[in-house]
Amino acid sequence: MAPTVAVVGGGISGLAACYHLVRAPRPPKVVLLEASGRFGGWLQSTQTPEGAVFEHGPRGVRPHGAVGAETLHMVSELGLGGDVLPVPGDHPASRNRFLFCGGALHRLPSGLGGLVRAVPPFSRALLWAGLRDLLTPAGTDPDESAHGFARRRFGPEVAEVAVDSLCRGVFAGDSRTLSARSCFPALFRAERSRGSVLLGMALGDGEGTPRGPDSGLARRARAERWSQWSLRGGMETLARGLVAFLAPRGVELRCHSPLCHLRHRHGRWQLSVPDGTVTADHVVSALPAAALAEALPPEAEPLARELRHIPTASVAVVNLQYEGVSLPVTGFGHLVPSSEDPALLGIVYDSVAFPQHDGAGPPSVRLTVMLGGAWFRQSFGDPAGAAPALLLRRAQEAVRDHLGLGGTPARSIVRVQQGCIPQYTLGHWQRLERIRQFLKEQQLPLSLVGASYSGVSVNDCIASAKAAVGGLLGTPP
Repeated sequence: MAPTVAVVGGGISGLAACYHLVRAPRPPKVVLLEASGRFGGWLQSTQTPEGAVFEHGPRGVRPHGAVGAETLHMVSELGLGGDVLPVPGDHPASRNRFLFCGGALHRLPSGLGGLVRAVPPFSRALLWAGLRDLLTPAGTDPDESAHGFARRRFGPEVAEVAVDSLCRGVFAGDSRTLSARSCFPALFRAERSRGSVLLGMALGDGEGTPRGPDSGLARRARAERWSQWSLRGGMETLARGLVAFLAPRGVELRCHSPLCHLRHRHGRWQLSVPDGTVTADHVVSALPAAALAEALPPEAEPLARELRHIPTASVAVVNLQYEGVSLPVTGFGHLVPSSEDPALLGIVYDSVAFPQHDGAGPPSVRLTVMLGGAWFRQSFGDPAGAAPALLLRRAQEAVRDHLGLGGTPARSIVRVQQGCIPQYTLGHWQRLERIRQFLKEQQLPLSLVGASYSGVSVNDCIASAKAAVGGLLGTPP
């Protein structure tokens, strides 16, 4: 009789775990438990009757590296290859990214010009930051903040403008509390292996870079130098494609089934849900770390304690559509350093990267304003009670002040995504080591996947699910 694997959490990580489980040579019985009434987690897309698409979570996926190739391979296997909307390397959304500093937009330097002469918002040529990195000895601390790492290697301006903004754009987090080792592992390894971030990134760490499966989409992405891609119906299409793949392959897909409690008895798990109990030989948790902690039994308190110490940030995502206007610049979007405006993380120019999502009707510009993050409470109060009208007004003010787009948007959507991005704070890597050690010592048939642990991107979540299933089934990565 095939063993039963219960996957808890129906976001992209849980769906990907089910995908890899059912594709095994001898697949187990799989039950997917999701607390809400839909699958997809933070993959949330709204499509209007006119065909416009608004993203309330991830709006694009990077194709780079082995993890990027793995995701494109999955997209092909799901039959979604024809729906892919790529952004090639020569596209303005690939070439042009901006920072809003000192009350003005500045294009991030690229090419030789930005290296050899000062380009605002930087007061010195970035060549000096590069020389500093080449001449600075490698650090010896096992971890340091992203801000401290950047300041030590590249100087205060790069840390306070560029890396501060980058951490807000990727993690909605504070570079002074985020871990360089866990948030930017490639940069951390580069310094430790070569004594310099630039040398390490140029020469590699000596271990080689796996390329991942060589699907037609991955080859096309390399040839056209895609910077990112989306899907014609929005990113939620990926979740719907996975559900359509899993249902006929025997996966028991259960919505409105929040995990209330976990018990491990006689080598098997008892999962309590509102309408009964599910028995499983192995549990794959794709829940946020804190949510899993609440369901664990008392004997797993050491594990629960570690999980509770992985914090999250909340983000207000405000989608706006303006008709009959044009942007003053063309690019992916712009980020805002915390010194400029703590409450405003950045603005994405959605219509530039994916004009296919603009829909029929009058010419329009779609934008997404990101608010809050690690600064949510100090800027807007409790995320659970933040007034949508206040967030909408704040977003419209930002669009007016930064991009000169006044008037009332033709369409607006406000979503407060509570606890949507885990924060890898200092010592996060040690926490993961203690979690792994506890699971090993207790011989618990429990796998942890998802954004809480080793990467917050869609690619990272899918890769963590594949690795966990490989470990569970004894298949090579």
